[in-house]
Amino acid sequence: MRILLNGGGSRAILLPRLQRPPVNVKQQRAVTTAVELRPQRSHHLHDWYCGNGYSGNGSHGQGKEEEQRVVVIMGATGTGKSKLSVDLSVMFSGEVVNSDKIQVYRGLDITTNKIPVVERRGVPHHLLGELDPAAGELPPVGFRALAERAIGDISARRRVPVLAGGSNSFIHALLSDRVTEVEGLRYRCCLLWVHVEAAVLAEHLDRRVDEMVGEGMVEELEGYFTAEGKAERHPGLGKAIGVPEFRGYFTGRGGRTAAAYEAAVTAIKSNTRRLAEEQVRKIERLAALGWPLRLVNATNTVAARLAGEGAAAATAPWRRDVAGPSEAAVEQFLENDDWRHRRHRLTRTRTRAVPPPIKVC
Repeated sequence: MRILLNGGGSRAILLPRLQRPPVNVKQQRAVTTAVELRPQRSHHLHDWYCGNGYSGNGSHGQGKEEEQRVVVIMGATGTGKSKLSVDLSVMFSGEVVNSDKIQVYRGLDITTNKIPVVERRGVPHHLLGELDPAAGELPPVGFRALAERAIGDISARRRVPVLAGGSNSFIHALLSDRVTEVEGLRYRCCLLWVHVEAAVLAEHLDRRVDEMVGEGMVEELEGYFTAEGKAERHPGLGKAIGVPEFRGYFTGRGGRTAAAYEAAVTAIKSNTRRLAEEQVRKIERLAALGWPLRLVNATNTVAARLAGEGAAAATAPWRRDVAGPSEAAVEQFLENDDWRHRRHRLTRTRTRAVPPPIKVC
């Protein structure tokens, strides 16, 4: 199996081919469970994918899935997926569909590292902080139904869906098709893998946890546990890294000691690094299954930030190594579509001021 590199050529990955699991009837029935997960801005989530003639096959307003084009941004946590999704959406008149299984829920914005509104640069984001965490956990099959609806709606409005997030189980559930044998994918996809070398990423993730603590993560978690004491535990949002680690500090018998605090922060760092490693392994397995991934390397961007050179110094490697190659790949991907007309129209009508530099997160 080979992965395309942004500088030309390819890199071989030798991994065993995974066997497809049998159909899980219980998971098929779990779509009904997703009906109960209500987004903040709508009291009729059922209508998202069961109403208005929607058949659950991704065809709402646009036709078959294989006729819809989707830009997919994958990568471990902390590699810059959110920033790239916004950059590409601004350039190609896109809208972001979140595929992070924890960020779909409302609440804990710092702990779950949701991209701040100011950094979204006016780009619409779907399935980001929309579901009620008290209503239950969204299974992959439920995400597939909701994401199909969002992609169909975006495509029907002649805009580009940009799928971004680190939950590869959600991405696989949405894109894989056991019937269609066109590269094994249900949509026409441009698959971008934002990669950062392991040692650099580990250091970045540790520092990011410290930054999140400084931004108010612990206070946010205190409010979460206070509210949770009045209701049942949240099976979905409750799995966010930070919640299990600080549960003992806020609710345990040991009390809020300095040792318990330090142990919780250390555990968050360790579990975040472990999550990143597992995400990379899963992406490599998808490559082994035949997914045509294009790798863009954000190592120099993250290293520049770690060196304390500031956002401006990180801009050059980001443009050279990540944004530039990604834009070229998406432009080639959309060359037979009418994206040039859409981009021209968007540029001509946009009145928003140029935003400040966005940090890589």
